[in-house]
Amino acid sequence: MEVIIGKTSGFCAGVLNAVTKTEKELDKENGKIYCLGELVHNRQVVEKLEAKGLETIENIEQAQRKAIIRAHGVPKNVYENAKKRGIELVDLTCPKVLQIHNIAEEYAQKGYYIILVGVENHPEVIGTISFCGENSYLVRDKEDISNAIKKVNESQINKLLIIAQTTYSLKKFEEIVEELKKQFGDRFEIQIKNTICSATRLRQEETDKLSREVNAMIIVGGKNSSNTKKLYDIAKSNCENTVTVETIKDIDIKELKKYNKIGIMAGASTPNESVMEIVEHLKEQ
Repeated sequence: MEVIIGKTSGFCAGVLNAVTKTEKELDKENGKIYCLGELVHNRQVVEKLEAKGLETIENIEQAQRKAIIRAHGVPKNVYENAKKRGIELVDLTCPKVLQIHNIAEEYAQKGYYIILVGVENHPEVIGTISFCGENSYLVRDKEDISNAIKKVNESQINKLLIIAQTTYSLKKFEEIVEELKKQFGDRFEIQIKNTICSATRLRQEETDKLSREVNAMIIVGGKNSSNTKKLYDIAKSNCENTVTVETIKDIDIKELKKYNKIGIMAGASTPNESVMEIVEHLKEQ
């Protein structure tokens, strides 16, 4: 059996930064520290940090003294509420996400209507939309475009900014942008900011290529990870024998023994050791 590991597998820079600095904060505090939401979408990583004293909370009111802002970022009002309560924030929002917040805030102040392309209820999107102001709309996929057009027309604003969740599918984003440009045409001033993370784009491109060259694909990542789900969808479209796993416990070795060439790709919140554990498990079997 030949096993090919994607070169772009594993922690992205934003996740690595969040995990590394959280470990330093835990060492410094020598005890409990709060994190607003799951630090990263990987249960194994979070459990290790919780064993060292990290406590995941759902709102800033539950924090005492100090709280970590996770890689996905938070809504604008969290900063204000923390200040009122005298809570020190350790802001570990991914720099790429912070950049989107700044773009959204800047264009909202300039009077643009903002269309954010992303997945509703994803923590990054919940944070970003709060910086977009009242004149904004979330588009999940092409089916939402007609509603977006209606909302923009009702606003009577003829300046439009289109941005995206960092882990959104590049292919889908480009399709949505083309459709919006077609609908609004020359009547609107349209600014397009492809805010999909370059690491996400490269990972998606490599997954697409690798999944065409193997008999089976294993996508390693958290069940609630948006970017892992995108990798699965891409691989599945090229390779029918694609599965998502979190750990070696999820591996169906009997099924995988049928294939002589297996590709492995991991989401941005997946540590390298998780990938290597799976590789070693396959070799042993």
